[in-house]
Amino acid sequence: MTALATPPERPGSSRMPRMSTPQEIITSARNAPAGMKGAMVASGLSSLLMWGAFTPLDFGPLAWLCLIPLLMLVRIERPVRRMYLAVYAGGLLFWLCTLQWMRLGDETMYIAWLALAVYLALYFPVFVGLVRSAVWRLHVPLTLAAPIVWVGLELLRGHLLTGFSWYFLGHSQYRWIEMIQISDLVGAYGVSFVVALQGACAADLLPEAWIARLGLLAPAATPAAVLSPSARGRFVRLACSLGVLLAALVYGYVRRSGTEFQAGPRVALIQANFTSSVKHNPEEWPRMQKTHERLTGKAVKEQPDIIVWPETMFRWALLETPPDLSDEQLQAAHPDKQLVEIRRAQPGVRRKLATLAQMAGAGLVIGLERIDVDQDHFHVYNSAVLVRPDGTIGGHYDKLHRVVFGEYIPLVETFPWLKKLTPFGEGFGITAGRAPAAFEYQGFRFAPIICFEDTVPQVVRGIVDATQQESTAGPKRVDFLVNLTNDGWFHGSSELDQHLITAAFRCVECRTPMVRAVNTGISAFIDGDGVVRKKAVGEKTHAAKLDEAVVVDNIPLDSRKSLYLAGGDWFSASCLVCCGFVCLMAIFGRFLPAKAKPIPA
Repeated sequence: MTALATPPERPGSSRMPRMSTPQEIITSARNAPAGMKGAMVASGLSSLLMWGAFTPLDFGPLAWLCLIPLLMLVRIERPVRRMYLAVYAGGLLFWLCTLQWMRLGDETMYIAWLALAVYLALYFPVFVGLVRSAVWRLHVPLTLAAPIVWVGLELLRGHLLTGFSWYFLGHSQYRWIEMIQISDLVGAYGVSFVVALQGACAADLLPEAWIARLGLLAPAATPAAVLSPSARGRFVRLACSLGVLLAALVYGYVRRSGTEFQAGPRVALIQANFTSSVKHNPEEWPRMQKTHERLTGKAVKEQPDIIVWPETMFRWALLETPPDLSDEQLQAAHPDKQLVEIRRAQPGVRRKLATLAQMAGAGLVIGLERIDVDQDHFHVYNSAVLVRPDGTIGGHYDKLHRVVFGEYIPLVETFPWLKKLTPFGEGFGITAGRAPAAFEYQGFRFAPIICFEDTVPQVVRGIVDATQQESTAGPKRVDFLVNLTNDGWFHGSSELDQHLITAAFRCVECRTPMVRAVNTGISAFIDGDGVVRKKAVGEKTHAAKLDEAVVVDNIPLDSRKSLYLAGGDWFSASCLVCCGFVCLMAIFGRFLPAKAKPIPA
């Protein structure tokens, strides 16, 4: 019998796949990336340490350690499975836990809480990705790459989508007063840089065995798969990082030594205790007014020069209309508003403000809504006004920096249909103010800032810089800042503490003291070193929050100058430019010829 020949394979015919040999299976398993577990542990540990560094736990030393586990993911040449997903999950966990106070304002705030956490968590994998690109593609030492990228991303976060300048890494060091003095050079970003630098140096010096025990290395990984500096490189990194830390501390001690604050005007801060739901109930307005008047009377006994009420605690609006605009024309121009009734009530409103200041015998800085309207326009402002003891209004300031979804809906004028996606009714929101303002009283100049404006570095710096007054001796800055805030949305949570901490950095950056009158707390005096010199003590609970209080003291005037006030965010902007360059190299560098692996220095 003749053996049948095997017919040739025809195009398109099915064929059994070739079975891998045992050696190929073993080689493939050895070359596979490490599992996701190690990355989850590292990112989770970083998130836990970072959460503990801020309020409510508020243990600042943890900030010096929090980036170390995350940076272990940078030292490995080959990413583990789903590494960036694990890092994002850790970032999301951090922000959900840290921002949990947002949900207390209203049921609809649960959506905002989740949305903001989802957005902010993106910065964690972006940080790891950019540092990895800088280290493995551009051969930048980890000790240098990590703090530059971290600060650059903090600046981006502080500006993008109107900005969120809370929980910078440097804010965790507010108790270490000497450390935070470099803020007058490069802003709070400089403190973040120093903290991130020390963490990156520690991560760079960790033994390779720690990385292996965490399960971040593939089975066939060689010693070259982990970036490790040479003995000389270790010494250089450690010396440089400790040198930067020492320089920052020396600067802080020198900057504070011999500083004597001159006693300025005597200021009284009124802190009532009303939740935001009460604020929006017109039936409660008379009770709110009586409470503030009673606390004002208590403050008068200590003979203050200036008395400050919190944001929008005077509940009757101040209306401004053209004098030649009749009631009929006003109503016809804005038929959906009750402007005629508000207009007819204006004499009583202005008389009440004048009477308050006259009885107190002091300048009254008071937070209220201001309505500016004519036949074509209708603007509602969140404002502060100065009422002099003679009953005249000495100026007003309209809030510049509005809170997204809290005070306005972004892009709603361009895309009106966006309003349908929100729970807010018709007429929601306020108009942004046109310019900063400075009040003058008894020879002192001071600039009001409202609500979260004291947490935004570029806003406070811009206000202090814009309100300088030309004199024969040169430009004269404002003597102090007055913050009017209503934190009644957050029911005594850690938000109140973190708000005060963040505001303290604005004082160092601009070398300008600040007083804060805050509904529900924490009302306080802060000097130019960022020291909280005096804060509220409740009448009933003796606590700083959720109680009525009156805080009276003299403003500690500061005559020192600030490089940050003069130069702005040059340092953090440089870091952001570096981030942009690394990002471009990460995107387009794959098309360039491959380079040799980084050589440990």
